[in-house]
Amino acid sequence: MTLAVGGGLVVAGAVVALVYSAMSSVEDSIALPPRSEAPYSEPYEEDPYEEPYEEDPAEAAPEPTATEPDVKKDVTITACTRDPQIGWQSAKVKVVNGSSTTASYTITIEFLDKDGVTVAEGGAGVVALEPGKSAVRKAQGLGEVPRGTTCRISDIWRTPSDRSEN
Repeated sequence: MTLAVGGGLVVAGAVVALVYSAMSSVEDSIALPPRSEAPYSEPYEEDPYEEPYEEDPAEAAPEPTATEPDVKKDVTITACTRDPQIGWQSAKVKVVNGSSTTASYTITIEFLDKDGVTVAEGGAGVVALEPGKSAVRKAQGLGEVPRGTTCRISDIWRTPSDRSEN
């Protein structure tokens, strides 16, 4: 019995010595590198401010002609609903091409809480809508919104398009 206890103590001592030796070698391997001998340098000075490039007014995009109706008149919200299952808002928009050429539309809708704060956004698009023709699209908001959320058109882009491009 004494021999077993003595042998156990020898084994335990050997394990402690082994662990101590391993910890010592790990400590040496994770030691921080010596401090750099490089001298301290001041931060860079920024380049002087340059005036922004100004466009030549003659090269600016042409203004819409007076014969073209305002693009805001081309798009109306026909429905603004909140999905009762997931709480996401959507809007149905009707687009009527009031221009004299085939056009594509990109519409951005804002979803506003009762205080008028934007809580979500959605978008819809119509490609190559002929003059006088109409299309109905759904602008789906992303994310849950509170009950009573309303819809508002935030941006509309109308660009001339050629049906042959499709």
